[in-house]
Amino acid sequence: MKHCKFMLLVSLLISSGALAETVLLHNIKGYGFNAERELVPFSALAFDDASGKVLARGDQTLQTQYVDARRIDGGGKTVLPGLIDGHGHLLGLGEELSQADLRGQPSEEAAVKVVADFARSQPQAAWIKGRGWNQVLWDSKQFPTTALLDEAVPDRPVWLTRIDGHAGWANSKALALAGITKDTLDPPGGKIIRDADGNPTGVLMNNARSYIARVLPATSTEDNISALHAAFQQLLSLGITSVHDAGISSELATLYQQLATDGKLPLRIYAMLSSRNADLADWLASGIWQEPADWLSIRSVKIYGDGALGSRGAALLSDYSDQPDHTGLLVTQPDALTQIMQLTINAGFQANVHAIGDRANRLVLDRFEQLATPEQRLAGRHRIEHAQIVAPDDIPRFKTLNVLPSMQAVHATSDKNMAGDRLGVARLRGAYAWRSFIDQGSIIVGGSDFPVELANPFHGLHASVTRQDQQNQPEGGWLPEQRLTLVEALRSFTIDAAYGAFQEATMGTLAPGSRADFILIDQDIFNIDPSRLWQVQTEQTWVHGKLRFQQAAD
Repeated sequence: MKHCKFMLLVSLLISSGALAETVLLHNIKGYGFNAERELVPFSALAFDDASGKVLARGDQTLQTQYVDARRIDGGGKTVLPGLIDGHGHLLGLGEELSQADLRGQPSEEAAVKVVADFARSQPQAAWIKGRGWNQVLWDSKQFPTTALLDEAVPDRPVWLTRIDGHAGWANSKALALAGITKDTLDPPGGKIIRDADGNPTGVLMNNARSYIARVLPATSTEDNISALHAAFQQLLSLGITSVHDAGISSELATLYQQLATDGKLPLRIYAMLSSRNADLADWLASGIWQEPADWLSIRSVKIYGDGALGSRGAALLSDYSDQPDHTGLLVTQPDALTQIMQLTINAGFQANVHAIGDRANRLVLDRFEQLATPEQRLAGRHRIEHAQIVAPDDIPRFKTLNVLPSMQAVHATSDKNMAGDRLGVARLRGAYAWRSFIDQGSIIVGGSDFPVELANPFHGLHASVTRQDQQNQPEGGWLPEQRLTLVEALRSFTIDAAYGAFQEATMGTLAPGSRADFILIDQDIFNIDPSRLWQVQTEQTWVHGKLRFQQAAD
């Protein structure tokens, strides 16, 4: 089935450029936005598939205005602007699709069985890699060790990334190849988990993962292109037409530029350069890179503040409630954080800083206040990526400093069973506080953080509106006072995500003159029970006026 869908996508990409004409999509339930971010319903949409722009939207009278247009009967389907994921990792998603999938496994033993089965299916692989384990779901709640992995895969190195991407689990063979022993020091911003005798147990947190990264086999350009195509295929099938790729290498940036120049990007990419690139200063000096039709924009930098909450790497102002004398990790030390943020701001690039814990968020807000003038902050649309746990006194500073919270609604429903343990009740007042941000006038850039979470944007819409998981738990929603309305949630995945990329004039609205990026879905999201939002399916995805995905017939 996956192969058939891929071939369907390829055929659509090839055939979509055959004709250039005005197209009228009618008999639809359309929803878009105007310049004031107000919801605008319509029943017909006219667009030019040569320029890839919307010509008009309205009712059946458009049929008399565009009498020569090629007509497509939408069959009463609901049409939305193409959905924008404001924080994802394209290459990571593509790579994950070819690795052992440990997401949702209920125990360490179950996860190891998946790895063992995967290893048997990949006899040619020099390394066995996987992603998605989460000890919070296990009865033990404890980090795993090398022991079971060594029994399951004794002959090859194993490296398994935690679901949040901020920790990894290795077997003894991988630790040995990386030279990690009892005497290996924790790097700044990283931690090697050890037993009572100081021996490494197999879990490496945050910057300690670099020890493994140094010995992993290098991937080729062909490998990366293959992984990207797999990611493109999946995202288009989910109704995602644009992605803010959060933290890319120089090599990937160059590859994106080549794909964009050659017209080989099937969706739009707003790329954030990783602050870890050794040649970052050279990229900044060369200035903003903008493909004229919005296929690729490189004008921002992803900067790394702290780790993640699930692995207790988020930097907190006071101790973790479930681990006294531990306040998390700063993966970029304060002086270095200041230097990178200043370099980025001075170059006229957008600074997008990962900050999950309240200490990290405060450090970043302090630096935006100190390093940028009010004019620079307004023009820069600088962002804090995640903004998950914010001291209540710091929430108003986002609006005062014109800093955008880039938030992922599914993190709240994934973390709800763990966040209270990590933070205690009092700190939850500033956790996943979407309503607090919206009520003060902040614009939230919505996203998923795939592959940390599943990329499906309807999962994010559901979580935003219900504050519940897909089993409708907890009853009434978790911290329900922070719920969004459906219009607010849809904005975060359309016009507001576009605003976070300086693109609100060209996408996210389906207003005349904007890009003809839209999707047809199987349910009218404004006329179903909110509990069903996560079940919505994308039937067609159009980008730049061309059909890029169509759901295969049953």
